Amino acid sequence: MTAWQTGPRNAITDVPGIRVGHSTDRRNATGCTVILCESSTAAAVDTRGGAPGTRETDVLGLSNLVRKCHAVLFTGGSAFGLAAADGVMRWLGEKGAGFPTAHRAIPIVSAAVLYDLGLGNPLASPAAEDGYRAASRAKGGAVAEGSVGAGTGATVAKLLGAEHALKGGLGTASLLGPNGIVVGALVATNAVGSLVDPDTGKLVAGPRGTKGRFLPLPEALARRTEAFELTPGENTTLICVATNAKLEPHQLQRICTQAHDGFARAVVPAHTIGDGDIAFAVSMGTLEIPANDVLTVGALAARAVEVALLRSVMLAAGMKGMPSAADWRRR
Repeated sequence: MTAWQTGPRNAITDVPGIRVGHSTDRRNATGCTVILCESSTAAAVDTRGGAPGTRETDVLGLSNLVRKCHAVLFTGGSAFGLAAADGVMRWLGEKGAGFPTAHRAIPIVSAAVLYDLGLGNPLASPAAEDGYRAASRAKGGAVAEGSVGAGTGATVAKLLGAEHALKGGLGTASLLGPNGIVVGALVATNAVGSLVDPDTGKLVAGPRGTKGRFLPLPEALARRTEAFELTPGENTTLICVATNAKLEPHQLQRICTQAHDGFARAVVPAHTIGDGDIAFAVSMGTLEIPANDVLTVGALAARAVEVALLRSVMLAAGMKGMPSAADWRRR
């Protein structure tokens, strides 16, 4: 039986040209993560959340001019955290990266936020200097995961409120496909739902029960009352998929949809009224592929997202009194 083939680093940086950098503020439980993709040939976005916080996503629309970006920013701090994109843009501008115009190159930094104000300092959020710092630290190679960057203040399994929740985080994964295809994913998981291993159905992170137990979804739903009404926009999972395959924007749009499919297999429930989920897809355009291999890229993207989601919670560290899934299993 042929198994999935993991990239050498099992990280989005296995896609040539992709670099990742973090800025982490553990004292205030927030941070941001930059995915640099200056040489990308196309990009797309699919927003499924009812209350998204975004910047430079409309520019990726199929009817618009640019349809690519030079960086993707994931940031905590809710809408306040969008200020971090100014720093990423300034760093790229200093390097001469950007969409060419008659007077100067204009960097396109597509950004999305998650709500982490409940775990740390609600008055703290990533600022321009944090975005600049993350961009300046971006590199290929291994990517720090868990409670770092945009995953610093993330939480999951919040169906029964914060007192039953667990620490979320940031995760990445990559897969190698036939004919030289490479697909990587990076996620910041801040979901209402529980994390489930799609291969086994095992609950990896669910609402906290007693003595290290995770509550299964039916039991968690049965315990819910009006006191657990979800506040829209306070729970978001951010996803970025990248590939070396040369794809057109309309093909990447479908890859975004399939990235959300991977999300929905690993996070249950997914795309609720309390989540602001969003998926980006970036083509680095270094590998020509036949049209029928677009399906392969999509399947690899969905799987990479699943793995990255599981890693994001399995590698997270407890913070500010919020235990990680690993902490709780040891109780």
